[in-house]
Amino acid sequence: MAREDFSFFHSLRVRWAEVDMQGIVFNGHYLTYFDVAFTEYWRETGLPSVLQQAADGKEMFARKATIEYQAPARFDDVLEIGVRCAGFGRTSVRFVVEIHRGEEHLISGELVYVYAATSIRKGVPWPDAWRETITRFEKLAPEAL
Repeated sequence: MAREDFSFFHSLRVRWAEVDMQGIVFNGHYLTYFDVAFTEYWRETGLPSVLQQAADGKEMFARKATIEYQAPARFDDVLEIGVRCAGFGRTSVRFVVEIHRGEEHLISGELVYVYAATSIRKGVPWPDAWRETITRFEKLAPEAL
C-alpha cells in the first residue's frame, strides 16, 4: 500500500527493552506497536473507547493479526506507524498497518476485529454510525468484505 493512502500515523521511538543484543526489535514488539498505533487511531476518530464499549456490553474482539517483515527496526529508530481501515464486513472490520522508518517501509500487517456481544461472545452488526465516521476519516473508502 502506498504511504500516502494512510490518513493516520503514530510516531514512536524504539526503546532499549524492545531490542535484542544486536539492537534489532524483537518480533513480538511489532504487534505491540500495531496495538499502540491502533489505539491512537481509534482515539483520533472519536468513536467510543474500549471502556465505553465494555459498559455497553459490546466490544471488538481480535480475530486475526498478521505481520510481514521487509526490514528490521533498530534501537532508537523513530518509527511512523500507519493505520488504515481497509474494509467492513457485517460484524467485522479489517485494518492495514505499516511501519516506516523515514521513507523506508519496514513492516506490513493486518488486524481483523469482530464486533460482538460481550456476554455471549457472538458477532453483532457493526454500527452504521461507526462505519460512517471511519469512512469520513479515511482517504480511501473501506471496501465491503
